Amino acid sequence: MLHVIPSLSMSQGGPSKAVRVMELALRASGVTVHIASTDDDGPALRNKQPCSVFFELEGGQRIQFRKLFEFYKIAPSFGWWVARNAREYDLIHIHALFSFTSIAAAWAARWHGVPYVVRPLGTLNRYSVASRRPWLKRLSLVMFERRVLRHAAAVHFTSQAELDEAATLGCPMKSVVIPLGIEAGTPSDGTLLRERFPALKGARCLLYLSRLDPKKNVEGLLRAFSQCAGNWPDVKLVVAGDGAPRYVAGLKVLTDELNLADRVVWAGHIDGDLKASALAGAELFVLPSFSENFGIAAAEALMAGLPCVLGQGVAIAHDVVNAGAGVAVTPDPASIAAGLMQVMADGQVRAAMSKRAVALANDEYSAQAMGKNLVALYKGILGGLQPLPSRMAGISK
Repeated sequence: MLHVIPSLSMSQGGPSKAVRVMELALRASGVTVHIASTDDDGPALRNKQPCSVFFELEGGQRIQFRKLFEFYKIAPSFGWWVARNAREYDLIHIHALFSFTSIAAAWAARWHGVPYVVRPLGTLNRYSVASRRPWLKRLSLVMFERRVLRHAAAVHFTSQAELDEAATLGCPMKSVVIPLGIEAGTPSDGTLLRERFPALKGARCLLYLSRLDPKKNVEGLLRAFSQCAGNWPDVKLVVAGDGAPRYVAGLKVLTDELNLADRVVWAGHIDGDLKASALAGAELFVLPSFSENFGIAAAEALMAGLPCVLGQGVAIAHDVVNAGAGVAVTPDPASIAAGLMQVMADGQVRAAMSKRAVALANDEYSAQAMGKNLVALYKGILGGLQPLPSRMAGISK
């Protein structure tokens, strides 16, 4: 299988991480996976790996191509390569829309008669279509994306909520829901986090862990925390993640204006043992995003046993509420504050939510379950079988 994604940079957050977990899960099931991407490593940045040749990374086979423009991650050399090599694969799994690599891969697959799957990464959600050059996205949707979606063997949504939003566009497609999988973290506690950030010594922590981007509604979280921080003199908010420097600077100015400078710890991007320590040492996880097609950071928090306060736009928020593992809130500061206070009010309630969080994550969001469902999807497509497995809900034409 060939998986195509515009960027594997960790600066892109969940999408890049999800592809790596997908690769591991498929390889464990005996599937040979190649990943093609650009050399993007964030705005105006490139990684140090070689271009236009295969190389091994994290045990997998990767090939990347030099991006010439930030806009749509345009990489002409990828277009030439996939046009020549698409026929070498049984199936191509395309991640993202509104991207040069996605359009080029879909065109090459159709030219060679190779079936392809598209994972939109939330790009068809109302919030995504309406933000960041909405007029251009609508034009591109008419000219390119509708055709890509219509001819896909399957359009892979990661939640029913994401599928439902995309359905409002009225584009014919064969839709399937397969939740993303996450790997269980290594056992840890909060010691390493507190050693790295001495300001957390003796404090209880609320954890935000995701990219810093306007979509994530960090401003709403900061304003919400300012409304309830006075009730918890021993509680601090850990904001873990990176974003555009100007945007992050603006968030820190807002923190000062809200008199929260000594109550908010800016951890930057964290991973590995430090991330495990942050998840283990927090009282709850909060992600008040306007829109998330899945919410992989929230799923990781659930796996770590953290009760969650999620924006209603986070696609898995409905599952979390139904499982009794957290609460969903509208993305305004008052509602976010009410959600935080609800969960923080009772330690026994949090303990019960914690157990349900782990159960939900293991049942629905394990890497093994995702790998099994993806293999079934691929076999169904290659064998011409319909309908697809029932766990992959919501096939629509």
